[in-house]
Amino acid sequence: MAKAYTPGLTIVEKTIIHKERKLPLKGKVLVKKGQTVKSDDLVAATHLPGNVYMLNIANLLGCNPNEINAYLVKKEGDSLEIDEVIAETPGLFGKWFKTYVKSPLKGTIENISSATGQAVLREPPIPVEVKAYVNGVVEEVIPEEGVVVKTVGTFIQGIFGIGGEVTGLIHMASKTPDDVLEESHINFDMKGKIIVGGSLVTAAALKKAVEVGVAGVVVGGYDANDLKEFLGYDIGVAITGTEKLGITLVVTEGFGKIRMADKTFGLLKKVEGKQASINGATQIRAGVIRPEVIVPAKVENIHEEKIDHSAKGMFVGTDVRIIRNPHFGEVVKVSELPEQPVIIPTGAKVRVVKVKTADGEEILLPRANVEIIEE
Repeated sequence: MAKAYTPGLTIVEKTIIHKERKLPLKGKVLVKKGQTVKSDDLVAATHLPGNVYMLNIANLLGCNPNEINAYLVKKEGDSLEIDEVIAETPGLFGKWFKTYVKSPLKGTIENISSATGQAVLREPPIPVEVKAYVNGVVEEVIPEEGVVVKTVGTFIQGIFGIGGEVTGLIHMASKTPDDVLEESHINFDMKGKIIVGGSLVTAAALKKAVEVGVAGVVVGGYDANDLKEFLGYDIGVAITGTEKLGITLVVTEGFGKIRMADKTFGLLKKVEGKQASINGATQIRAGVIRPEVIVPAKVENIHEEKIDHSAKGMFVGTDVRIIRNPHFGEVVKVSELPEQPVIIPTGAKVRVVKVKTADGEEILLPRANVEIIEE
């Protein structure tokens, strides 16, 4: 039987998922191997050094740099409050016409230089905490850095997303994968939930979702112009996921109004009411990162779950998604896998795949123009 390998999105009801949760620099791991964790549990923590502020004491006092030590009332290592005096001149008769140098921040004095007349002030350390993100079991502890959390459950990858990691209960806001998620469909009962739309979410609906406090939106398509308006800038080809917009968006099919794949919609409907973790982080260049929806199984079942990990590729009958116009976003079935390369209209000689659409039309496409929907 003909078979080929091609990049694909994973859309699967049950699979083993490993999530590496690491600190940006060395710190303390708060959990042990084999420990059961919830999505909101802290698994590691550290502190980033606070911001540095340069204060020219000599300039502010009007003295030479090598004279500042005589005027200091604080020393290296001392803590500071805002407007606390660091240095002062004696003034007239010890109290008149004094000049003060006050701290512009709360923090500590890291260094005082009599060569430059400057002090280095540092703001308090910035706490950094890493959560488990998904309900699961700590499979591995990475000393001083973090952990690997293992879970089993539904795993859906999207095409594009914005916003970071959020958790919430799945709520079906649309009845069919063709439905457009309108502003009128959003209500306060959806606060803190991850809502699922059909073919499109309007700009007005997304803004209403932010106002209501919806945690995330999973939908088939989103208008590119609406995205620019919502973000306030062109997204370009940069990695997403760091946006602070009050919501996370996962687009499963592409830009524009595109019916959500039946399999994706069906899986989300099946897990309605269950706790999910989603992340809109996307990178389309080297080191591809895809937005994701994870719905873990019950934590107590994770140790016993067994999943078939046999190799998968593209066969006759495999579901694939077309990722180039004019059929962008359509989910079709592979009907034939020609062995010999074919010269396409551009003049390039490429490997191709013949697919059959829902209405029975057969189309010959370069294999690079489709991606597998992995099950």
